[in-house]
Amino acid sequence: MGLSPIDIQNKEFSRGIRGYRVDEVDEFMEQLAKDFETVLKEKIALEAEKKQLEDKLAQYRKLEDTLHNAIIVAQETAEDVKRNANREAELIRREAEKEGQRIVEEARYKASRIMAEHEEVMKQAQIFKLRFRSFVEAQLACLELEDWLNLEQEDAESEGADLT
Repeated sequence: MGLSPIDIQNKEFSRGIRGYRVDEVDEFMEQLAKDFETVLKEKIALEAEKKQLEDKLAQYRKLEDTLHNAIIVAQETAEDVKRNANREAELIRREAEKEGQRIVEEARYKASRIMAEHEEVMKQAQIFKLRFRSFVEAQLACLELEDWLNLEQEDAESEGADLT
């Protein structure tokens, strides 16, 4: 660095025969030293502010990088969640299809079993019907023979003979 305010204040000029007026030069030098000191203080303050702003800028850049990385991680996480949800949905769909197929197969099995039972009941009903018809026809045949009338008469006569 060049001159300081103290250098300006302590500067002595040699005197010549027709030189400047000493009091004016001293006054000017004093004012110049004050102004120079003010400029130096402003320069120091501005340099400090510049350093502070550079530090803040570095912090903001770090924050920006951190936020950028966080956004990337969030996007990747969202993609992972989406993929996992799709996989889970696919598994649920497959399980539902399997369960639906199982229910349909079970219903078909029950339906075929019921149909077989129905056919068995119908066969047994036909057999019962045929047997009952045979029984009724046999009874009708007995009634038509009229032998039972003779049996009644014989029973009545034998009862009368027993009484005598």
